[in-house]
Amino acid sequence: MKVIFVSGAALISLFVFANAASVHEKLQAPPIDFSRFAPYTPSAGEGDYIIGPSYTDAPELMPRSGVPKGTIYHITMHSEDSKIYPGIAKGVLGKIVPYSRNLTVYVPSQYVPGTAAPFFVSQDSMGRGEVPTILDNMIADHRLPTMIAIMIDSGGSDAQGSERGLEYDTMSGWYAQFIESEVLPRVSQECHVEFTKDPNGRMTMGGSSGAACALSMAWYRPDLYHRVLSYSGTFVNQQWPPNPETLHGAWEYHDRLIRESKNKPLRIWMEVGEHDLRFNDPEETFHNWVLANNRTATVLKAKHYHYQYVFARDAGHVDGRAVRQTLPQALEWVWKGYPIKH
Repeated sequence: MKVIFVSGAALISLFVFANAASVHEKLQAPPIDFSRFAPYTPSAGEGDYIIGPSYTDAPELMPRSGVPKGTIYHITMHSEDSKIYPGIAKGVLGKIVPYSRNLTVYVPSQYVPGTAAPFFVSQDSMGRGEVPTILDNMIADHRLPTMIAIMIDSGGSDAQGSERGLEYDTMSGWYAQFIESEVLPRVSQECHVEFTKDPNGRMTMGGSSGAACALSMAWYRPDLYHRVLSYSGTFVNQQWPPNPETLHGAWEYHDRLIRESKNKPLRIWMEVGEHDLRFNDPEETFHNWVLANNRTATVLKAKHYHYQYVFARDAGHVDGRAVRQTLPQALEWVWKGYPIKH
């Protein structure tokens, strides 16, 4: 057994540091103006809302008897077949590193073969467990269109230098093109479905970097996607490799891009947790998730976008409690205005 001796001065320093850190963790930086948020009710329109600190699963998550059940397909894609993402890995520069990714596809029982259906793409396969039941219930209740859900994994790992980071945190329309040219044709062939070309009938969603990816898909390719759903969006400086046109990565959305660009035809739903990642970080780190999401909502409001923003009290990063309470209502809101035909 190895014994480590610590001096009295070091112990005092450790105690002061730990105590200061404990106090620091109790602070909310920057301070949140809770007066800007209204209670999140089923009739909530555009604007800023608040939920928590207690949470309840939405009733739409419970299977119901007598409701038609959709079909679930499972597909595996291999990087060797991809012209866009042949594969990288953290710490392995300049070398192709193969990977595979899984897809879960939901096709509602009401889908009519041969018709072009609305759909959404979910990064990190978010909602894979809950989405089929939610869609079964809400499509049957005529609260959502008869649409297909594609829940797709990333290529693996996380953050700068990873395949997932390359796919999700890059400020471009490249990932949207990957979905368009490689994923949709594969799903169409194996699941015997067709997809609408109308960007108003296409949604993209995700949590964390998957949410930043969702916004980028619509921002850079509004010809493909108009509807965005984001949980704990990574609207921070995590882009890799660096791009001089967007030096601070997705932080640029609220800092410059949305404010300085002509409005795009997007409808955006957002959520962040009160204790989301690095919520105490100062602005100069460009890595405070709460600050980034608050500012994104503020600039969307100033630019008169169709947006709805939910602030989750006492919640963390992509907090499952917040997701299970809000996802059905979020889907209904983000698809508002799209014709429902059954």
